[in-house]
Amino acid sequence: MRENVLERKKILRTKRKLRTRGKVFGVADMPRVTIFRSNRYFYAQAINDTESKTLAVADGKKMGLGNNKENVIKIAQSFAQELKKIGVSKVVFDRNGYLYHGVVAAFADTLRENGIAF
Repeated sequence: MRENVLERKKILRTKRKLRTRGKVFGVADMPRVTIFRSNRYFYAQAINDTESKTLAVADGKKMGLGNNKENVIKIAQSFAQELKKIGVSKVVFDRNGYLYHGVVAAFADTLRENGIAF
């Protein structure tokens, strides 16, 4: 891709991210779940914004899983188990500027299926 196209894509994602992030805030009993997806891996973390602490993490790279729907479903299942261990059943979902389809939607749906409500 040309540089100006890539730069435009980055700018648009940043705008979506800031627009979403301004409306989403996590507290201790209802943390913010934010995701990051690279070309190879998928990451998720639960954050308590009042104390600025990360409560739980799911790292696709450490699990040896890539960034496709089947692997993201496995990541979401393990992440849901971690959330249940710390006593969290309700979260606020921060899609971090990514469009809600594909692996992002698969992650969110799997969390819901495993008892984590949005």
